[in-house]
This record gives sequence, structure tokens and C-alpha cells, in this order.
Amino acid sequence: MSDELIFGQHAVRTALQRDAKRIRGVMFQKGRRDEKTQALLELAEQQGLGVQVVPRGQLDELTDNGVHQGVVALCMPLKSQTERFLERFLDDLKEPAFLLVLDGVTDPHNLGACLRTADAAGVQAVIAPKDKSAPLNATVAKVACGAAEVIPYVQVTNLARTLQSLQQRGIWITGTAGEAQQLVNEADLKGPMALVMGAEGKGLRRLTREHCDYLVKIPMAGEVSSLNVSVATGICLFEAVRQRSV
Repeated sequence: MSDELIFGQHAVRTALQRDAKRIRGVMFQKGRRDEKTQALLELAEQQGLGVQVVPRGQLDELTDNGVHQGVVALCMPLKSQTERFLERFLDDLKEPAFLLVLDGVTDPHNLGACLRTADAAGVQAVIAPKDKSAPLNATVAKVACGAAEVIPYVQVTNLARTLQSLQQRGIWITGTAGEAQQLVNEADLKGPMALVMGAEGKGLRRLTREHCDYLVKIPMAGEVSSLNVSVATGICLFEAVRQRSV
């Protein structure tokens, strides 16, 4: 299994602080001596990791000219969690469940953005089906800016069955659909809940929709009929955050 790359100062710092065991080594740009870079270098050395100082061109090549900010970490691939993990995780929760379900989001950029937003909103875990969903990879980790190392990403064999299991725990399932009658800001999002977002372009699958307790939509004033899934996720999650903080 080949290594993955994490690059950019925020993403590498988060990995060093939260998941250093995944990191095999860190490469720093030769001649870069700013305070943030030096702090990362010291942190990597404190973790006992191998450190290399290399020309910028080598980092540019490794990251395909990405915005690496002078630092690249070589890591073991991220791993998603399983249904068994989810059951134990929910058993141990000390506060009302606040979950995000992604029904077939296949674009790694969208997954990374959703993970980042979910972490910012205080979501405890993100759930997705194993089939027709983006896997955790270097692109996801980069876009997530550290959230992929922090928030559990659970891939389940049967999403409909998982939603039923959540309902049996008293967790309300709130699906999003453009044809819903209720606006998201009119729904009660305060209690134990899982927000379900549909795939890019296609929305929720029929079986997923049938397992939702109710459907909501985002109010749209312009000519555009839909939003990018990561943008829509942010709007809905932070409406829930607003309600839950009152």
C-alpha cells in the first residue's frame, strides 16, 4: 500500500498533533525559515519523525505544483471506520447525536469540504455507503485541512439498514430534497439527529429517502435550482448549530 501525501502547513500541523502515528516522514523546503515552518519542524522532531530538507522543486513535483507552503508529510493511507465502530461510538456518546450522512458523494473534493464543514459544526461522525462514495485519500485530506484525521468517516455496507439502526436509537433522520415542503430553518434540528445529503446532481436515492423521518429544503431565491453538496451541507449544518445553541 503506497504512501499518501499531506501538504500545506495547516493540514500537516493537524496530522502531527492528532495522528502522528500515520506519518512516516516530513519534508521541508530548503531555505524556508519563517516562524511557522520552524515550529512545524520542531514539532516533527519532537514526534521522533524523520525530517528531510529538500529543494522547492522536489516538493512542487511531489504535489503536482500544489500549494504546499514548504512542507509535505508522507503518510500511511487514511482508513474509514466500520459499522462495528459506529455502534461502539454511539454507545459511548455522552451528548445528543449530531451526525452527517452522505448518500453517494463521489467527488473527493466535495467529501473533503463536507468533512471540514462537519468538523467545524461539531458533527460527531460522517456516514456514507461503501459503494458509490468517495474513499479517503490524499485529495480528501488536503481539502479537509486536517478534519479527515479528526472526524470519523464511517462507510457502511447497507445505508438503509444503518438509518433504521439510528432511528431505533432515537435519532431523527432529516433528509434534504429540493421538492420538500418544509424549509430547513423551519424544521426542528435540536435533538438527536442525522442530516442526510444526497449525491451530486442526483440527490437522495429512493430507498434512502424512504428511511428519512422528514425532508427539508434550502430556500432558493435566484434562478439556480440547486447548490453544490458541500455548500448545501454547510448551510444545513449551521442552521442546526444555530438552533442547538439557543
